[in-house]
Amino acid sequence: MLWVAVSVVALGFLIALEIAARGYGVPGPITVQTREVIFAPQSGTVLYASMALMMVVLTWRQRFIALGAAIGIDLVFWLVRWAVGAQMMYGNGALWVTLACAVIAVTRRTGRERALLLKGVGLALLLVAGRKTGYTWLLITTQTRPTVLDQYVATADHALGDPSWVAGRIVEATGTVGFRVLEFVYIQLAVMAVVVALYQLRNVAAERRFPGHHLVRTFLVIGLLGPGIYMIFPVVGPIFAYGADGGQWAVADLWPNTPPPLSTPVPMPFDDGPPRNCMPSLHTAWATAIFIHTRKGPWALRILGAFWLIATLGATLGFGYHYGADIVAGVVFTVTIEAALRALDRGWDRSGIQLVAYGTAVFAALLVAYRYLSVEMAEHPWIFGPLVMLSMASVIYGYVRTTRRWDRETPSAHLPAPRRERQPELV
Repeated sequence: MLWVAVSVVALGFLIALEIAARGYGVPGPITVQTREVIFAPQSGTVLYASMALMMVVLTWRQRFIALGAAIGIDLVFWLVRWAVGAQMMYGNGALWVTLACAVIAVTRRTGRERALLLKGVGLALLLVAGRKTGYTWLLITTQTRPTVLDQYVATADHALGDPSWVAGRIVEATGTVGFRVLEFVYIQLAVMAVVVALYQLRNVAAERRFPGHHLVRTFLVIGLLGPGIYMIFPVVGPIFAYGADGGQWAVADLWPNTPPPLSTPVPMPFDDGPPRNCMPSLHTAWATAIFIHTRKGPWALRILGAFWLIATLGATLGFGYHYGADIVAGVVFTVTIEAALRALDRGWDRSGIQLVAYGTAVFAALLVAYRYLSVEMAEHPWIFGPLVMLSMASVIYGYVRTTRRWDRETPSAHLPAPRRERQPELV
């Protein structure tokens, strides 16, 4: 019933975004995804990553068949596009195989096996749909929020030492190599998430069930709730509001060499180009989720998760896409969501409710402070800077302490082992 409810809500959300996008004269997420069945996809990497998530429910023989079919279909598409001079891109084969598995689940599977395969397909399609809805959300922010609050965040950022300006100069000093490494990490965040998710879901095919909580759930909830905050607190980022990329709409060309002077902030008009997607930093939120979910993995995965978080922080600040205040809000946002999902999985109790309520209160307090106390924060950095960092640290500490106690209780250890069933073949 939970999966059915999630599917219904997701479908309704996609339809609403499709209608909204059509109102602005552009195709919505449903149309864009449907076109990718035939036309060149926006990202073949994401389609293959989503198919990899779906394949966790298959046996190894079925996985080789699915992967071979996807590659074969892509080769045919590649030859046809090369012959007619169309745009070259891969990924259609992965989408075809994912959709074919949905058909197989409905027509050739029954009972738990049908539900399991449909869950795998749904997981893959949710990952793809999440990316499409993100593009539509960003378009909506540019059309519905003509003014932005960058001056407030930049002023509040004085309390944190203007970290975006500092990181921007550091990235410039590292040259091309440092820029390319951070760019790769920033762009391939979804691929890293799939790597972690595949590790967490590696036993699904053997156990014939999904674990109660995994990274994909956190990613989807972050992507669902985050854009709503964009509508409440629209911010474009220092490279646009204070840099050359903002053109005539920028306050001045200050980033990253000259921190903005202290002045009374006001809402500033901005054009409909850059999305208002800074508060909170969802790249930081997703990287934080990856870091959290790699803590129980092997040492190599833990090191990779820590590297991805550090590099993502360096990229989001060093490329001028976010302020330090966005980063703090993104961490609190993620830890609170992760606490809520874990509490939901194990069953709500007093400690879970208190942790989620506290994280929500801290997140709301940060937004209120950025908006209404930014001047005071800038004038008293030695008071408000530590307070902001301590508020974030307190949420992290509460999460670590509470979840460690939950892990010691290990309620899942008392659940009966799943009944093993014969696995039907894919073809």
